[in-house]
Amino acid sequence: MRRRLPGFDRPLDGEDGLSVSAFPLSRRHALSCFAGWLAASPWLRAQRGPRTAGEPRGRTTPLDEFANVPEFEDMARRALSENAFARIADGDRGILERITFRPRLLVSALELDLSLNLLGQEMFAPILVGPASHQDEIHAGGERETAQGAAAAKATLVTAERSGAPLEETLPLAPGAWRQVYPDGDFGAVAARLQEAAGAGCSAACLTVANEPSGDSAAAYGWDDIELLARSAAMPLVLKGIMSPADATAAVDRGVAAVVVSTHGSGRAAGAAEPLAVLPAISDAVAGRIPVLADGGIRRGSDVLKALALGATAALVCRPALWGLAAYGAAGVRKVVEMLQTELARDMAQVGTVTLADITRKHVRIHSR
Repeated sequence: MRRRLPGFDRPLDGEDGLSVSAFPLSRRHALSCFAGWLAASPWLRAQRGPRTAGEPRGRTTPLDEFANVPEFEDMARRALSENAFARIADGDRGILERITFRPRLLVSALELDLSLNLLGQEMFAPILVGPASHQDEIHAGGERETAQGAAAAKATLVTAERSGAPLEETLPLAPGAWRQVYPDGDFGAVAARLQEAAGAGCSAACLTVANEPSGDSAAAYGWDDIELLARSAAMPLVLKGIMSPADATAAVDRGVAAVVVSTHGSGRAAGAAEPLAVLPAISDAVAGRIPVLADGGIRRGSDVLKALALGATAALVCRPALWGLAAYGAAGVRKVVEMLQTELARDMAQVGTVTLADITRKHVRIHSR
């Protein structure tokens, strides 16, 4: 059998009438070809995997050793199957990376205060744990563990209809939780579920809307339907999925209590803007008449501060909480939320803002690249 070098389809010894000299091969090229073959080796791929610098492969980092929230993503990757992890990986952060701070000096931070009243509910900090479906695929305890972790961190939880945990089991673990509801073709059933959530003790309802090609979705709803739900919900109705000033204004006019600037729903069309990119315009359109919440890409306390500076009243954090859940259960959720709260407090002090009301657009700048 005639041998061939990796990366070459032709023989080396003139089998097809060509000589070796027809294929000048440098040592660098040979090494490059060998490296390409080695990289494709199944054995080598099996040895790969997420690894934090200095850690033995497969080690689970103790909770008190984390330096920041993004480090939890590797722990989640280790704990989950490839398909399960793909649901909660990554996230859009393009605009967040282009925002820088403009600090004010000589501001005393002795009276630093992160608290706020949101829809009549007193909150420790402007960070809510956002809704996520099928959490039992992330951790055996699912949303029950998320509820325990959020409550321990003094954060409001937005429970999800498709979380895998019944509301009657989740709500006692996270008093004051909101309820996310998905609209469907049965308008009466949606209204009934909102009323049931209010009767169970939820503080607000979060209706997730998006354009869908089928009629069995929010696309079958009109603003008259939204107004009717807002009137009949027996608790504040929050509209999640707002991405334009016009829709935000319509929500205000129809009695919606708050909006969440978010792309959640049918997915993003090619070229669609990130939520924080449209947040300033939506905040200006609402003009303080209702709270505006931000959702998407939040990974650090500084991200929360950027969202607040662009006009958000508070921020929803979902994927990082799920990273903590996947690897550590309730303790991981609590650690993630508390790290974000601590970072937000530190960054507020460094920027020169003592209360949430002090944070304005003057404290940030959005760069084009």
